[in-house]
Amino acid sequence: MTDPSTRADRDHPQASTRATVTEFLSRVAEGDPDRIAELFADRVDWQLNWPDEGDPSVPWIRPRSTRADVAEHFRELNAAHVRENRGGMQPQILIDGQNAVVLGDIRQTARSTGRSYRALIALHLTIANNQITRYHVYEDSLTVAQALTPSR
Repeated sequence: MTDPSTRADRDHPQASTRATVTEFLSRVAEGDPDRIAELFADRVDWQLNWPDEGDPSVPWIRPRSTRADVAEHFRELNAAHVRENRGGMQPQILIDGQNAVVLGDIRQTARSTGRSYRALIALHLTIANNQITRYHVYEDSLTVAQALTPSR
C-alpha cells in the first residue's frame, strides 16, 4: 500500500512545498532550534550571502551542511538577539514545484549592542520528501553587521 503523504507529495508537490515552508516559518517564529532543524534533510545545500571569511560580529553566518549545523545556526542566532524584540512582516511565499522563495523582513535587537534593526530578506528553499534540502539566504547583511558591531 502506498503511503498517502508520499502520493500527495508526488501528485501535488506545490502543496507539499507550501506546507513545509509554512511549518518552517512557524517554527522559526517559535524559536526552538531543534524543532526548526527537524525540518531539514540530513545534508543541506546551505548558503548565506556573506564573504567566506565571515565576520566576528555575526558568528552564526558561516558554512553549514548538516541538520546539526542548522540547529547550531539557530542557537547562535537566538543567543545574539533579544527574543522579546524580534518580529517581521507577514512573508510572501512563492512556490514553483519543490522550490520556494520567501520574501520578507526580519526585525531584531542585537543583545551585544542594544541596537534594533530591520533587514530585508529572501530565502530560496528546496523541499524534497517534506524536508528542506536547500537553504539559501539573501539579506541586508550590512544592516545586520552594523547593528551587531560595537561602536568604535
